[in-house]
Amino acid sequence: MNTRRSSLLRAGATLMLALALTACGFQLRGANGQYHMPFQSIYLGFSDTSPLGIELRRNLRGADAVVVVTDAAKAEAKLDVVTETRAKTILSLNSQGRVREYLLTYTLVFRVRDAKDAELLPNTEISLKRSIAFNENQTLAKESEEALLYRDMQSDLVQQILRRLAAIKRV
Repeated sequence: MNTRRSSLLRAGATLMLALALTACGFQLRGANGQYHMPFQSIYLGFSDTSPLGIELRRNLRGADAVVVVTDAAKAEAKLDVVTETRAKTILSLNSQGRVREYLLTYTLVFRVRDAKDAELLPNTEISLKRSIAFNENQTLAKESEEALLYRDMQSDLVQQILRRLAAIKRV
């Protein structure tokens, strides 16, 4: 009987804590994925087949009333891609001199200009790195893991771009 009462008290306390947190407006930062952009339309300087460009376009269209236009002349803001690179370098070797770990790097340098070509955001570099263990007996699985890590870095890159775009101060 006593254990039942203590478990009911614990459950009640947990429920009260959850209610208090939701009532005060607590929310994890970026949990809703919405960013308020300081412009109504944007042109993205990615190629039409760029996976990063496609994901960024999809996220911007889901944002608050931002239109992604295909004509740079009709955009309030223009995101220019300066460079986009993916690299794979050897991070460590085993005692036989074979690769044990790789370092995957995804780097994007971009800038944002307004309709009059005034710079809203100067050249900005975002560089993400992930390490991946390598085993020559599991080559196919490691290739799949590498592709998954690049997709994860791409999603992270999109979120960082969105945060930087939302932080632009219009003059």
